[in-house]
Amino acid sequence: MANCRTLALVLLFCSLASSWEVAFSYFPSPAVKEDFLGCLVKEIPPRLLYAKSSPGYPSVLGQTIRNSRWSSPDNVKPLYIITPTNTSHIQSAVVCGRRYDVRIRVRSGGHDYEGLSYRSLQPENFAVVDLNQMRAVLVDGKARTAWVDSGAQLGELYYAISKYSRTLAFPAGVCPTIGVGGNLAGGGFGMLLRKYGIAAENVIDVKLVDANGKLHDKKSMGDDHFWAVRGGGGESFGIVVSWQVKLLPVPPTVTIFKIPKSVSEGAVDIINKWQLVAPQLPADLMIRIIAMGPMATFEAMYLGTCKTLTPMMQSKFPELGMNASHCNEMSWIESIPFVHLGHRDSLEGDLLNRNNTFKPFAEYKSDYVYEPFPKSVWEQIFGTWLVKPGAGIMIFDPYGATISATPEAATPFPHRKGVLFNIQYVNYWFAPGAGAAPLSWSKEIYNYMEPYVSKNPRQAYANYRDIDLGRNEVVNGVSTYSSGKVWGQKYFKGNFERLAITKGKVDPTDYFRNEQSIPPLIQKF
Repeated sequence: MANCRTLALVLLFCSLASSWEVAFSYFPSPAVKEDFLGCLVKEIPPRLLYAKSSPGYPSVLGQTIRNSRWSSPDNVKPLYIITPTNTSHIQSAVVCGRRYDVRIRVRSGGHDYEGLSYRSLQPENFAVVDLNQMRAVLVDGKARTAWVDSGAQLGELYYAISKYSRTLAFPAGVCPTIGVGGNLAGGGFGMLLRKYGIAAENVIDVKLVDANGKLHDKKSMGDDHFWAVRGGGGESFGIVVSWQVKLLPVPPTVTIFKIPKSVSEGAVDIINKWQLVAPQLPADLMIRIIAMGPMATFEAMYLGTCKTLTPMMQSKFPELGMNASHCNEMSWIESIPFVHLGHRDSLEGDLLNRNNTFKPFAEYKSDYVYEPFPKSVWEQIFGTWLVKPGAGIMIFDPYGATISATPEAATPFPHRKGVLFNIQYVNYWFAPGAGAAPLSWSKEIYNYMEPYVSKNPRQAYANYRDIDLGRNEVVNGVSTYSSGKVWGQKYFKGNFERLAITKGKVDPTDYFRNEQSIPPLIQKF
């Protein structure tokens, strides 16, 4: 087909210089390569397309890879990266991909713990739609809503809200560099989880490109489809271009404290009491724990002043020894960098920074806890596990109040009634080949915790993606329901079947697919 190209198309190719010439040599079949590329350049400016071996490809691919494990040469990388600037570019990428059998994966902020938004575990022809350039935020203060593009970071959303009002907020993740698209698609929670639940349940509309390249909103996509995209995991049901979210009230002053306690200062006894108290506290108060080595840091946000918080703590959790000297009063927007970074020097610099240089090698796992741990388990965690060679950190987020009161089937996110707290296991290392001890620690502590966490299934949080839980098997070009059920019920419990049925309706040929995407379940009547 190369001999049939129009002069205009040839000129487009030439404008890309050597980057396209190198790309042409990659594909095993010139016809497949040329048709897909030709389809793209008819609708998308060439400057927004990056061929696999072009000079700009490595930097575009690498700019939002947050886990350096997935930067290595042995990872299967996309043939092309498409960096759309409007919805029509996304629609064209899907249409071209369907026409020429090139699958699409989607990246917003790059925090996918397993990197499945931009890499494949098996050889596959795929392109990545990188939403980095689509990050508009439009706040309607009178309606208390905002439209936010999937490519925006949470910090950009929070900052835009604060420019309108310091007494409106949104209950998404703690880290400001997380992409909106991935966070909301998998649930999304942070320091407001006990007050306002997860981010996804505060989504009121979306703009979505489906597996045929058609654009939908809540009304045209239908109830099941809209339900599925709000917590059912990213990408399985289409590409969410933007989200309309409900903004929620917060007081002018919130209070933050961070109180470290070592084992020698009674950390084990205090945390043993915390697991009973924290889920029962008023919804305005969230106290999470970050445990590292022999130290537990009790990190809290209270929607109110120190004057009100101090007597409450002395009454409900005197074991912590909190007093007025621990208080840090500030606005909600100032609490975002303060919780994440420990300071509030520059809101713009901290919340709008897209040049994150912290890219360690990392491993993550998660658990849910319904029964209090025996004190002996806490003693083992702090006395043995957290001081072992290669030990990581453990983050404990208490549930209760709003997040637990919402019915399990209200959104795909099912971790609700009866959950005391969530655990995230995090491990970092900073040099290739240095991961043996950290990886061993992560596996061993996860195995040790099995008797004490949720069962049948052992639950996990979809946004803390863990490929060790299972991966899809593909038969005749479609992910099987039986293989997906292995990991899917751990993330979604009984909601997994409804997700798979919905997938079967909106993407029956499984075009939007990765190793842990929802498989289609076709109902036969």
